[in-house]
Amino acid sequence: MRVFLWMALSLGVLIAHAVQAREMVITVDDLPWVEFAHGTRSEIQPRHRRLLSALKGIPAIGFVNEAKLVDGAQLSLWRQQMLIDWLDRGFELGNHTDNHNDLHQVPAEQFEQSILRGERYLRPLLGQRQQALRWFRHPYLHTGMDAATRERITQFLAAHDYQVAPVTVDNGEWIYARAYLLALQQRDRALQARLRADYVDYMLAKVVFFEDAAQRQFEREIPQILLIHANALNADALPDLLTVLRIRGYQFIALAQALADPAYRHDDQFFGRGGISWLHRWALTDQFPKSHYEGEPSVPDWVLQLAGVDGE
Repeated sequence: MRVFLWMALSLGVLIAHAVQAREMVITVDDLPWVEFAHGTRSEIQPRHRRLLSALKGIPAIGFVNEAKLVDGAQLSLWRQQMLIDWLDRGFELGNHTDNHNDLHQVPAEQFEQSILRGERYLRPLLGQRQQALRWFRHPYLHTGMDAATRERITQFLAAHDYQVAPVTVDNGEWIYARAYLLALQQRDRALQARLRADYVDYMLAKVVFFEDAAQRQFEREIPQILLIHANALNADALPDLLTVLRIRGYQFIALAQALADPAYRHDDQFFGRGGISWLHRWALTDQFPKSHYEGEPSVPDWVLQLAGVDGE
């Protein structure tokens, strides 16, 4: 498969040339798990453990939707334990709202309440370990379609000691995840393997694209922030993805370390409907030409069709 051929060729290059040092943050959304409605506890728990195992030694951070902790009307202790597992392994946790509310679809006051509901269990869990709840990620990367709404939510987050977690390597991983879940349900191992390999190739291509975008915008590379989700796809494919990123020279760092880079203080005046990479937001703010965005990799049609979606 292409990804393994690429890995072999790259290893050969490593022998002859030093690899450029790069930095990346691994962020994982929709904890404790995306696919509770599509798997049993006996299926999900081993996948959860494989995902955590793949992240061993990496200062990753997961973003929690607390509504996923409730099964029916009851707090699910085994789902809550999944968050404890993250903390036991030294990973950070942040707030992703209670129910993945969309700031572009609900009033600001309702969004604020969803943020507060998203810390009912999380803040005490962290407090037991003398840790502060300090990170917030907007669902869908929707940060407000006008300056007044964004400023209101920014001030609300600051008043509750939150810092926004941006994303530079945005992607259509969720589409691959949906297709992969179908392949698992069909017990089609050949299709599962094909999806995993193509997913890794696609994600690597996205990373390279955003590396180039950073070079054009800042005349240097910056620490990248990758968005993925807690799902079956990453439970199985993340080891290969991390391998090719390491081959490309990436070291994995904490979110706070990445945000210390001055690039992350760049002005963002993007108020469109889309949830897009912060690199694109900064480029739009600086009025880069249309050609700047050309060539961004997209999910291939066969994966879109398998997942039953129209596009990213």
